Amino acid sequence: MSESKPKTLVILAAALGWNLIEKHKPATKIRFRPLAPGPLSLTCPAQATLRTALPPSRHGIVASGWFCRDWARPGFWEQSAALVQGRRIWDDARAAGQTVGLAFWQQSLGERLDLVISPKPIHRHHGGILMDCYTRPEPLYADLCADLGRKFDLYHYWGPIARTRVGRWISEATLRILARPDAPDHLFVYLPSLDYDLQRHGPDSPQAAGALAETLTQIEPLTAAAEAQGRAWLLTGDYAIEPVVSGDGALFPNRMLREAGLFHARETARMLYPDFFTSRAFAIVDHQIAHIHVPDPADLPRARELLAAEPGIAEILDRGAQTERDVYFPERSGELLLIAAPGRWFAYPWWTDPRQAPDYANQMDIHNKPGFDPCELFFGFPPPHVTQKTEKIRGTHGRSGAGHEIAAAGLFPEAKTFHDLAAGLRTRFAPAR
Repeated sequence: MSESKPKTLVILAAALGWNLIEKHKPATKIRFRPLAPGPLSLTCPAQATLRTALPPSRHGIVASGWFCRDWARPGFWEQSAALVQGRRIWDDARAAGQTVGLAFWQQSLGERLDLVISPKPIHRHHGGILMDCYTRPEPLYADLCADLGRKFDLYHYWGPIARTRVGRWISEATLRILARPDAPDHLFVYLPSLDYDLQRHGPDSPQAAGALAETLTQIEPLTAAAEAQGRAWLLTGDYAIEPVVSGDGALFPNRMLREAGLFHARETARMLYPDFFTSRAFAIVDHQIAHIHVPDPADLPRARELLAAEPGIAEILDRGAQTERDVYFPERSGELLLIAAPGRWFAYPWWTDPRQAPDYANQMDIHNKPGFDPCELFFGFPPPHVTQKTEKIRGTHGRSGAGHEIAAAGLFPEAKTFHDLAAGLRTRFAPAR
């Protein structure tokens, strides 16, 4: 490896919080250190910051989904790379002739890179799903399946049967990619599955300890392979999961707004669907963050007063306060941004009678619900329906600041914040002058 063209492996592990390391003290040779997280401790904002070294106010990823004003509907977990604004930290490296790859990152489709792999199932018109991954170069997925002797298991990637072991395929595939003659000079890989049991059982649970141990068995071969190749490596979490308060930690801002006559729903086949065209205020939620959209400024004081009366809401940030924290992006942010109190989280439902729930409420539907729904981690009745019982959720995230540090290891031991890692990578990838 020449000094002018250093090679790098970057591993981003979901929910790898410093609290996990301190609590469970895993048996590993990896030496972790705490880092301050980004201002929005959520998957997609963190990934966007790591690939741009920019805050949400500039890269535009204000949650893992948001309200699309032009379409008047929410959109979560969309995959287009064009959604992430800003120059990439690897642009200088690629301009200098180096190669870059992204494995299992969100919003990676369409990135002008040398290697991309991401889950991309095909939904059949007559029902059912074709399990598939999008790859560039196109034969890569077939090659990996042949090498590993099995396809990527999307059913264990998310939902009631999601398991930490899904990361084994990603880890093993990454090892195969690193061993290829055309392996990217800089490879980014995302391991998504640590947070499943942390959300189900809480970060202090025995299940969390087991999930952490399993995840480290997936990470350690990657760092060893990188070292054997002379690659520098960086391992970091994107957020830390905190315990949910006993009982039910869920908050329901859309119910609050509907009871006040600000959120409108229309009845179809005895089910209540949101009417975003006429609603005067509504919430798009993501764990401990909620964007409140108020189309008419005249309704803003009332909406704010109503929400301020809820003790489970720790902060209400208007546009000015969001701007001060570098999280306001005009086209996507709400007029208000709610931050939950410790141990509380935001749920999207607006109905109170379960018989009036829209049909997607008891389904895995990660794209159309107006918010992330952790209840999809549990079966309802009858299976394969998912539950609507928010009291089952025992871990959540999104809050930032002291007590929410992430864990990191490898490159940039001097870094103090998650943003520092991105800035360090940008500098590392720049060609020597």
